[in-house]
Amino acid sequence: MTEKNVSRGHLAAFITIFIWGTTFISTKVLLKSFTPIEILFIRFLIGYAALWCVRPKFMPLRGRKQEGIFLLAGLCGICLYYLLENISLTFTQASNVGVIISTAPFFTAILTKLVSREKEQLGLPFFLGFIAAMAGICLISFSDGRASLNPTGDILALLAAFIWACYSVLTKKISGYGYSTIETTRRVFFYGIMFMVPVMFFSGFRPDMKALLVPVNLGNILFLGLGASALCFVTWNAAVRILGAVKTSVYIYLVPVITVTASVLILKEQITLKACIGMLLTLAGLWISEHKWEYKRKSPCYTINK
Repeated sequence: MTEKNVSRGHLAAFITIFIWGTTFISTKVLLKSFTPIEILFIRFLIGYAALWCVRPKFMPLRGRKQEGIFLLAGLCGICLYYLLENISLTFTQASNVGVIISTAPFFTAILTKLVSREKEQLGLPFFLGFIAAMAGICLISFSDGRASLNPTGDILALLAAFIWACYSVLTKKISGYGYSTIETTRRVFFYGIMFMVPVMFFSGFRPDMKALLVPVNLGNILFLGLGASALCFVTWNAAVRILGAVKTSVYIYLVPVITVTASVLILKEQITLKACIGMLLTLAGLWISEHKWEYKRKSPCYTINK
């Protein structure tokens, strides 16, 4: 793999996380008029339609086994992950959820090691980076000094992190089928939307279409549908194809950093010294995790290869 392709993979992962890190603002605005399942269904429906417009080509089936992988990816990455995350927020603090969801790279690494044929090496740097990033994320999330445990919400958030790891591993497998990233993302969206339909019947799905046409709501739902869904899932899946599931997943560490930065710039929220230190620790953890360290027996020093 050329260095240019690797750079494209890192850029795709960063763009994805940059957008995902700011979606909380749009979701916060939309929650005043819509329920979580209404927002979720509408955004992915818009994303699915957008991907058809970009590439109006039917993707032929190549057997039940492949179709089963697409089905599982849609269930995990589109339906279960977001539902578990939203439900967990009703039981526990958003700060708890933010920290726990950030354990997804660890689960991704373990699952990749267990089930992937292309074994990705997990050295000391990955675990050191994980510890540094989690310490930083904890400082960011609990910078106001408040922290409390809620077993139900926290376990649901941990399950969501595990489900996202499953999605990342499935995405890596799908990338080896030879389809275009847009086509595979669209197929995953299709199954994710199908799995949402039963949930809609039990959750009072009655979106107010008049409220949807209000400019601020329309702008935010389009941002979530076109940007955070259609674009970001394509760029994320492309990054997984190039970098692998483990290297791509560690970019999740950046979400709290981007969220805090967006809060300061857009919502004019105050930032604490503890949060600043946490951001630096998180960035250091990402940097350590993304570098390959080689140990030389004859020398007490480590060398870093980018």
